[in-house]
Amino acid sequence: MSDVLQNAVNILEQLVGFDSVSGKPTHGIISYIKGYLKEHGIDSTLSFDEAGERANIFATIGPEIDGGVVLNGHTDVVPVVGQDWATDPFILTRRGDKLFGRGSVDMKGFLACVLASVPVFKAAGMNKPVHIAFSYDEEIGGLGMPILLNSMSEKSFRPEIVVIGEPTGMNIVTGHKGGFEMRTEITGHAVHSCDPIKGVNAIYVAMKLIAKIEELADIRASNPVAGSPYQPAYPTFNVGTIEGGAARNATAGWCSFDWEYRPMPGEDGASTIAEIESYAKEEILPALKAINPVTDIRIITEVAVPPLDDRNAAAAAEFVSAITGMNDRGVVSFGTDAGYFSDAEFSTTVFGPGDISRAHKADEFITMNEMAQGLNFLRKISQRLSR
Repeated sequence: MSDVLQNAVNILEQLVGFDSVSGKPTHGIISYIKGYLKEHGIDSTLSFDEAGERANIFATIGPEIDGGVVLNGHTDVVPVVGQDWATDPFILTRRGDKLFGRGSVDMKGFLACVLASVPVFKAAGMNKPVHIAFSYDEEIGGLGMPILLNSMSEKSFRPEIVVIGEPTGMNIVTGHKGGFEMRTEITGHAVHSCDPIKGVNAIYVAMKLIAKIEELADIRASNPVAGSPYQPAYPTFNVGTIEGGAARNATAGWCSFDWEYRPMPGEDGASTIAEIESYAKEEILPALKAINPVTDIRIITEVAVPPLDDRNAAAAAEFVSAITGMNDRGVVSFGTDAGYFSDAEFSTTVFGPGDISRAHKADEFITMNEMAQGLNFLRKISQRLSR
């Protein structure tokens, strides 16, 4: 094992050890990354959420001039609640060639490769800079990205291209679906369950709305877009969490559920959200208010994640092609922070080690070989920028 690969594994062990589930404070993991960069003589800039609890980190290696490459990844991970892990998800565990741990492939493995490559970047004598840009809360809609982009806009230089290191199996991706991160909050009317018709059961209301969402999902799935490169080739819906009520012998006075909608690129996703809102307000709510006027249904768009299209991808994809020899372009159905960068007029592509099919599930892993592939790609970036 090379020293750089061993260093990357050691860094990954540290990163996995931080319980950086989306929405939680990032002090621990960001302090570690900032300290690591400082040890290598690299200053970094933090940009915070309003509460000062979660932060993005940005650093530049090489000359502070226009151009160069942004290496982007996110520090947050999805929860492990309810998953049956064979190992502790927050302790990196090696078994053969596999490194198990929450976030190992999505996407702390790439972060570890970038950090382990800092000495390589410094030693290369690059004529153009490498920028490190790690964001928070990508998994729940890229909440850190507007703040990160604003912080980057205050710099005296502007990067040329962005490479998002999400796991694509080291394939060049120039397009992906966007998404609407949604929350529905229902106010019912709690009464004793011995006479439930006097109340409004918010859970029953949620069931009707979820049934409507499922109906739309079935309609879209039965009408895929012919010739689309996306898999699946239709918009998708998912209800992820639901909670509500106080006791089995009382009608539920409240219920909330979180859901998402991922339209096809070019589709007017807002019209579908409006259709669900109209169903709630016109078909369901009047009967509820006839029982009790305080009842309500709130359908909240927490964030609309922009899709990535190929309008700004050319320069970034050509850069990756030049150093890898790969010419194929592809699309994926999962979302990344790439759409935010592309919308800000940065040429952007997604390219990173590992397989997304292992993400968000128990026993997530990245392989040693995939880590080595990531490190080799980053080494080639340093060589390219040194010309």
